[in-house]
Amino acid sequence: MTSERYVDIITMGCSKNLVDSEKLLYHLHKKGFHVYHNARRIHHDIAIVNTCGFINDAKEESVNLILELSRMRQSGRLKRLYVMGCLSERFFNELNKEIPEVDRYFGKFNWMSLLNELGCEAEKEEGRVITTPSHYAYLKIAEGCNRRCAYCAIPLITGAHKSRPMEEILSEVQSLVQLGVKEFQVVSQELTYYGLDIYGHRKLAELVSRMSDITGVEWIRLHYGYPNNFPYDLLPVIRERENVCKYLDIALQHSSNKVLELMHRNTTREYQEEMIHRMREEVPGICLRTTFMVGFPGEEEEDFDDLMDFTAKMRFERMGAFAYSEEEGTFAACHYKDEVAEDVKGQRLSRLMALQQSISEDVCRSRVGSVMRTIIDRREGDYYIGRTQYDSPEVDGEVLIPVEGRRLLKGHFYDVFITDADEFDLKGVLHKN
Repeated sequence: MTSERYVDIITMGCSKNLVDSEKLLYHLHKKGFHVYHNARRIHHDIAIVNTCGFINDAKEESVNLILELSRMRQSGRLKRLYVMGCLSERFFNELNKEIPEVDRYFGKFNWMSLLNELGCEAEKEEGRVITTPSHYAYLKIAEGCNRRCAYCAIPLITGAHKSRPMEEILSEVQSLVQLGVKEFQVVSQELTYYGLDIYGHRKLAELVSRMSDITGVEWIRLHYGYPNNFPYDLLPVIRERENVCKYLDIALQHSSNKVLELMHRNTTREYQEEMIHRMREEVPGICLRTTFMVGFPGEEEEDFDDLMDFTAKMRFERMGAFAYSEEEGTFAACHYKDEVAEDVKGQRLSRLMALQQSISEDVCRSRVGSVMRTIIDRREGDYYIGRTQYDSPEVDGEVLIPVEGRRLLKGHFYDVFITDADEFDLKGVLHKN
C-alpha cells in the first residue's frame, strides 16, 4: 500500500457525482486512509478531483482546479494527483496530452480502479460515507440517458440509460436509514425512465412506494423527470404517501413548439400545459420545479415571448434558467449555428428570472400564516435554518427561525408558523400547539 495516508477528494458538479465520491470515500476509509472531502486546504499527499463536464462553465472550473493542483504536484507540495468523473470520461486523450502532470486519469465508471492504483484491492462491497448533513442523502437510481436532446452532452459521457435493480436500491435505503438518514433526494439523469430497460416498463411509482414503506424514511423528494411519456401512475403515490414530498423536479427547457422541435425534446407546449394541469389536479399543493434554456439556436424574439407567456401562465413554484452554450459533439453543435448574440442571451435570461422572482415571491408570501413541517439543517448566527417538503437542499429556499428559547436539533422536524417571506425564503417561529 502507498505510504501516503492523506487523501483529498474534491467533487465538482452535480449530486450524482457526489454519490460516486461518497462511495470512493467509503472504500478509502476502509483501507485506512485519512480522507477529506472538499476541505478548505489540501493535505499534500493525494488529491482526487471528481470532475464535471456538462457545460462550459463547469468544464472550465474543473480544468482550472486540475491546473492549480498540477502546479502543486510539480512543486512537490502534492505527492499524487488523480482525476476522475465526467470531464475525464469525455476528454481523456485531450487531458492526458494537455495536462500530463496528473498521475492518472480515470473515467466516470472505472474510478474503483483508483484503489488498485493506491495499492489496495478493490472490493465488491457497497457502502458510502455521507458528506451532506447526516439527516439527508442523495440516492442515485440510474446512470446514463436514452434521450437525444440536441444540446446535451450527457449521453456522450454516460452512455445509455441503465437502471439499478430495485432490490439493490431498497437495500441501500435501508443501510442509509441505519446511518441516520431521514430524507432522500432521488436523482438520476432521467428519473421517469426508471425500470424500462431492465423490467420492460417504467417502475418509478413502485420504487417510490416501496421506499416509502421502509421504517425511518421521513421524506422522499424526486429530481430530474422528463415530460415525454411521463408515468402518471406516480402521481397517486405522491398524493397518498405522507413521506413522499409533494415536489417534482421536471426540466421542460422551453415552451415554443419550434424551439422544442429544434431541441429534439419530443414534446409540445400543449402537451406540457396539459401535463402540468393534471399534476396539480391529481396532487393538490404540489411544488413543481423546472429549468429553462434561453438563446438556443433558432430562438427568435417571438419564441422567447412564448416562453415568458408560458412561465407567467404556469407559475412554477421553483424555476432555474441558463443561457445556451455550445457543447462539442452534440447535434446542435454539429448542425446549428450559435447565432443568438451573447448580450441578447443575457437580456433574455435576466427578463425571465425577473419574472420568476416575482412569481416566487407570491408563492412564498402565500405561505404566511400557515404551519409547515420543517427539518432543521443548521444554525447560522441568530437563526436556525430549515426546509419544508417544498425545499430541496442547495437549490431552493429555506426557513429562518430565530434562536430564542427552545433549542432546535439538527435533523429533527418541527412545526413552524410562517410569519413572513421574501422572494426566496420564509421566516417563522415554533408553532405552539
